[in-house]
Amino acid sequence: MPRTDNPVFAALADPSRRRLFRFGGAALAAGMFPGAALAAPETPVRGGTLVAIAFPEPATLATHLNGANPISLVTSKIYDRLFVEGNQHELLPRLGLSAEQSADGLDITIRLRKGVKWHDGHPFDAGDVKFSIEKIWPLQFSTITNAVARVTAPDAHTIVLRLKETWPILMRYLGQSAGQILPQHLYEGTDIVTNPHNNRPVGTGPFRFKEWQRGSHIVLERNPDYYIAGQPYLDRIVWKVINDSASRAAALETGAAHFAARNPITFSDVARLKGHRDLVIDTKQYEPNSYWLEFNLRDPLVGKLAVRQAIAHAIDRAALVKTVWGGFGAPLDAPVPSGVAEYFTKDVPKYPFDPKRAEQLLDAAGFPRQAGGWRFKLTHDFIPFGDDYRRTGEFVRQALRKVGIDASLGGKDLSTWTRDVFTDRKFQVISTWGGWSRDPQASLDVRFGQRGDRRGVPWSKVSGYSNKEIDALLEPTRSGADPALRKVNYKRVQQIVQAELPVLPLLEVYFFSVYNRRLRNAGELPYPTRNNFANVWLAKA
Repeated sequence: MPRTDNPVFAALADPSRRRLFRFGGAALAAGMFPGAALAAPETPVRGGTLVAIAFPEPATLATHLNGANPISLVTSKIYDRLFVEGNQHELLPRLGLSAEQSADGLDITIRLRKGVKWHDGHPFDAGDVKFSIEKIWPLQFSTITNAVARVTAPDAHTIVLRLKETWPILMRYLGQSAGQILPQHLYEGTDIVTNPHNNRPVGTGPFRFKEWQRGSHIVLERNPDYYIAGQPYLDRIVWKVINDSASRAAALETGAAHFAARNPITFSDVARLKGHRDLVIDTKQYEPNSYWLEFNLRDPLVGKLAVRQAIAHAIDRAALVKTVWGGFGAPLDAPVPSGVAEYFTKDVPKYPFDPKRAEQLLDAAGFPRQAGGWRFKLTHDFIPFGDDYRRTGEFVRQALRKVGIDASLGGKDLSTWTRDVFTDRKFQVISTWGGWSRDPQASLDVRFGQRGDRRGVPWSKVSGYSNKEIDALLEPTRSGADPALRKVNYKRVQQIVQAELPVLPLLEVYFFSVYNRRLRNAGELPYPTRNNFANVWLAKA
């Protein structure tokens, strides 16, 4: 159900209200952050270099091709979106200043900023937005583009989205990382997938791309023409590639690095450093996340439901959360995590830890233990995002071996893993995770609906799962017009998924960032991958 306690979502819930929102000068002067004009802030220190940690190293700097968080963490400082989500889930202005809805609810008119320049000096205008929505967004952001009948630009600073049907929740999606605006003059008429600017990006954001030495660092420099007067405060951001968790912890502890996101250090290091006078360990910045196993249903082994059920019973989720994730999570029995409170349900089929039941299922499915005690071999390709994921893979491997499954770990680099999983479908079982917005429609579509079948698109559905009932349940919920129907249908979708197990939820993850206390405003917006760091600065030591 759309929020009604702030003016943005109250308007979204009521199509009869023509004006969705408009931002006044006070909000812009405050740097677009809620509360910025209410307190008496410190005087920002201008200049300096923020050293941030990148891990794993981004495979590309093209979020429109791969929305992985290590990529969008960097590109969110280079590219802009129309709006960004604030701490209270309100939309704040970036390239868009206001949005108004027609009386019939089908036209959304977005007014754009004037005087904005691309980093190469070319003027930004409505043509860039129209091009991005029509040509760029479908690659990773089809939730929006599938709902839009056409895009028009009546003048250089106005965009009109004509919707196929009324969609009160549309604006919720415009604050997401996949909604970045790209330069029409550099992409039009080119192969978007191979365009050289994918790795030498030109944006409108507060920082300009300077260099990328693979395996070492990425350098961003201050954009002197940024449209918020006086920002950014930093001279540059250096993203240092540090793949080893002990080295990341040492860099943060000694002050050699100032910022790292998404569980950059081990949980033993968290316990050791949580009282460190120079460090902040922040768990408040992240969207709800779930971590799961996804099965390749084309495989003759895990394509059998009984095998998937046995795997589910073989894994002790509570022990996984405690021993591997250091308590930074909770066992999860449903696809939608509890952080999406409105649509979370416990009324789903469950698979409690029961190794004996796992063995019974495998025996009955025709996989008895053979000589040596093994039933069959299975490869688990965990997502190569760091030690937590490798250790989760090891935990799952040991659990499966105890019930006679000779499990091994893939251990691939990120580029190979991405290609094998999303393009070639060359895997048996993967472990991965995904963020959920407070409206789960897009995630349910991508992970379980027919719209998720998009070979070659990272973070699309790879299981090969198809269920016509799920497609029928998701179709009428896309408009968001009937909150009660959405709640009923989403619950039923989760029940079907848990019964058929194309994925096995393991836990919901409580991510954390680590940053130096000298760093100001790093937690101003809820997601580091969407915060452009325009108002981030380093206090004097």
